[in-house]
Amino acid sequence: MTEETPGFDEKPDVPSGTGSEDAEPQAVGSSAKEEPAAPAGDAAQTAGLTAQLDQARTALTERTADLQRLQAEFQNYRRRVERDRIAVREVAVANLLTELLPVLDDIGRARDHSELVGGFKSVAESLETVAAKMGLQQFGKEGEPFDPTIHEALMHSYAPDVTETTCVGILQPGYKIGDRIIRPARVAVAEPQPGAQTVQTEESGSEDAKSEEAESADAGENKENGGPDEG
Repeated sequence: MTEETPGFDEKPDVPSGTGSEDAEPQAVGSSAKEEPAAPAGDAAQTAGLTAQLDQARTALTERTADLQRLQAEFQNYRRRVERDRIAVREVAVANLLTELLPVLDDIGRARDHSELVGGFKSVAESLETVAAKMGLQQFGKEGEPFDPTIHEALMHSYAPDVTETTCVGILQPGYKIGDRIIRPARVAVAEPQPGAQTVQTEESGSEDAKSEEAESADAGENKENGGPDEG
């Protein structure tokens, strides 16, 4: 007697009208579901990283501009400090040399009177050498035109042998450091005499008239001498 094994001979119930063609789309659908799509969280994370990168670039640009501005300000500060240092040094040197000018004037007067001899001469020359090394320059000479920017007129007179206001005497020499005048030259000036120019003009006019008369006389003589030859 044979026992029937339940389940082997029984066929699953298949709905009517359903064939193998209907089964294939189900299989395809199942395979499509097996491939997972990119999650939306990754796209959001990428967008966040891009935004952070843009912020970092903006911050880097701002910090670079700040650094460049600070560097430019520091360079300007260094140049300003250097200019101030040089200006302070020049003022200090000028003040020191200004205090020494009376001593240099005494040395000059002693030299003019032939009293600069012996040890005093050596000390005086050493002092003048040191002052020259510090940039002190003496100016002011007789015969040069008067310049109110560097000369100070203490005496005034008229002279017939000058054609412009001229320094005819140096009472005290002037001193300068570079282009900076620390003391103008104190001078005696002479101007042309008020009537000298008029007299000179009249004399030149009379000489011109005399020369014209001489030329006309010569022309008349030549005409007289040439008359008979022409006839």
